[in-house]
Amino acid sequence: MTRVLAARLDSVGDVLLAGPAVRAIANGRRSDGGAPNDVVLLCGPQGDTAGSLLPGVSEVYSWACPWIINPAPAVTAETVDRLVTFIRHSRITEAVILTSFHQSPLPLALLLRLAGVRRITGASVDYAGALLDVRLRPGEDFSEDQPEAERALGIARAAGFTLPPGDDGRLRIRDYRDARELVGDGAYIVVHPGSSAPSRAWPPLHHAAAVELLEGAGHRVVVTGGPGETTLTATVAGPSGLDLGGRTDLRTLAGVIAGASALVTGNTGPAHLAAAVGTPVACLFSPVVPATRWAPYGVPLELLGDQNAPCRLSRARECPVPGHPCLASVSPEQVVDAVERLLGGVSSLSTRREVRHR
Repeated sequence: MTRVLAARLDSVGDVLLAGPAVRAIANGRRSDGGAPNDVVLLCGPQGDTAGSLLPGVSEVYSWACPWIINPAPAVTAETVDRLVTFIRHSRITEAVILTSFHQSPLPLALLLRLAGVRRITGASVDYAGALLDVRLRPGEDFSEDQPEAERALGIARAAGFTLPPGDDGRLRIRDYRDARELVGDGAYIVVHPGSSAPSRAWPPLHHAAAVELLEGAGHRVVVTGGPGETTLTATVAGPSGLDLGGRTDLRTLAGVIAGASALVTGNTGPAHLAAAVGTPVACLFSPVVPATRWAPYGVPLELLGDQNAPCRLSRARECPVPGHPCLASVSPEQVVDAVERLLGGVSSLSTRREVRHR
């Protein structure tokens, strides 16, 4: 069995969006009769747990990449040697480097060449010389205005890998935990108020008001968040919401979201986790990155927020516009209305062709 490296070096959502490409690589090439591959997934430390949830992954290797992680770790000989030594001793003969539009595959391709990888595929606007055997030119060989999951799958396809028959190319995960002991019986809505960047966060009191309105409409609400977000989740859950802040790892969070009727969250990892388990999403989406590329993929979606706000496409982590108008302008009532549309089955499916903006 051929061992192929698939690289996606950033965080949870990015790794989950690489899932269809990983399944294609694991499935192999038609020219080889569809012989399966042994896929080693190279992730950053923020994404390695998500990587272990992806079907088709045989092994996950975590490496803190100095040109991807923010804040960036120092570039040292020890850091570089650790990766090169792992690759060299892992019998990896081929690599597919999965990147977003603002990332270059070339630094990693150089290290993989030094480690002895014979065939490397990636997408690069820059001349790649001997670093890439298969080079896709963004904006020429494919459009950048497409979902990240489709972009990654296109890179894998250029390397010759195809999805197995019957695979629709949507996000998937495996081995997540049953969360019924945490959430109890009956239907519920999940609200996940946290975000990795302040520019993508809806105000906490807006979240709290939405929870009150959802409960007033007869819905049970579960509020989730990480260990550092317990003050936020307590504020949002209020006296009657179920506060699971700090009580779920990624596998358990996936189980909580999988059991939900809908998820309310921003442009953050749990939105893509919901897509991977098939849960509809009301997504408070800041346009600092384009929704066409980064909205939850392949599930019923309500996209909320001013997608033409002045912060549009700025990639800002801190809001550059006073008052955070792109999201602060969304009312709790609008979020409740979006949830009701999701529950009523009238929302658009989140594909390249159909995204509902509110």
